[in-house]
Amino acid sequence: MEGCSYYLAMVLAQLAYGGSSILTKFSLLEGLDPIVFVVYRHVIAMLLLAPFAYVLERKERPALSISIAAKVFVLALFGTTIHLNVYYAGLAYISPTVACALGNVVPSLTFLMAVLLRMEKLKIKSARGQAKVIGTLLCISGSLIFTFWKGGYLFKGFVERPLINAYNTEMRHGKENWIKGSVLIFTSHIAWSSWLILQAVVSKVYPAPLSLTTMICFFASLQSSFVALIFARNQDSWRLEWNLKLLTIVYSGVVISALVYYLQTWCIRYKGPVFAAMFSPLQVIIVAIFSAIAFAERLHLGSLIGAFLIIVGLYCVLWGKNKDGVVDELTQNGKGVLNGGISMNDRYSDESCN
Repeated sequence: MEGCSYYLAMVLAQLAYGGSSILTKFSLLEGLDPIVFVVYRHVIAMLLLAPFAYVLERKERPALSISIAAKVFVLALFGTTIHLNVYYAGLAYISPTVACALGNVVPSLTFLMAVLLRMEKLKIKSARGQAKVIGTLLCISGSLIFTFWKGGYLFKGFVERPLINAYNTEMRHGKENWIKGSVLIFTSHIAWSSWLILQAVVSKVYPAPLSLTTMICFFASLQSSFVALIFARNQDSWRLEWNLKLLTIVYSGVVISALVYYLQTWCIRYKGPVFAAMFSPLQVIIVAIFSAIAFAERLHLGSLIGAFLIIVGLYCVLWGKNKDGVVDELTQNGKGVLNGGISMNDRYSDESCN
């Protein structure tokens, strides 16, 4: 069950990200200032996590040195301040479905960075190495097909009329804005891939995920507040009322910045950055299904083909990484037998989740 928990945690994370993408799009259309949003959500997450981190990790939390604090500061800079502010700026120009689809560059970028930094093993002549490469390429191809192939058969929507009218504003997703938004979203995902890599490095020297997540939110709040002093001087944008914008702030602070950040930190510590990154393609499928129900968007043939390739690619990469773990355990044992007296062939035939 411990192995299954990593997979379940990352699937739940992508479900949460999908909901956040939709809610944030609504709130941006309602006038939510994205810079203010980033500040508020991380303040909420910091206040929520700090008591748990202090109590639960008092004995296992290592001393905080200047070097570790500097690494966490850089983590917050890439993973929150740069990534989120640039992402939300781009989300104002394109739909949530396209934004999530562009997020599928994250697995390939993270995989490439990890291989170059020798954090990820890649033996191209082995079956597991080929599976990881082919799976990554399938995820990229699937996301591109999902996003750009709008021809072919147009499937009937789940509903005839949209349950939510989210695109009745003055904002238009024209060609110029689409390109601008895509560039911004792509830039934000480069920062996010860097965050995943750095997270794996910092987690080794500071193995206290709750405390680490709390410090990331603390530095993110400071950094985003400094950005807000320059770009968000309108006092009205800081006023909170009982509306959708407040719901989005609370949801993102509690669920995304607190819970999901913690789950990702925990998974990256034990499974590595590529494992966490490979679940990103699921988000585009989740958002597309929600959009089909809520906005009456109709799916194309390319949407189904792209989704199929994403799922197959994800399975290939996870299969390859799973076999890497088996081989590593066998090598460390040095006896051809895994812990518990199980042979490698038995492990291949009996394993299910990990």
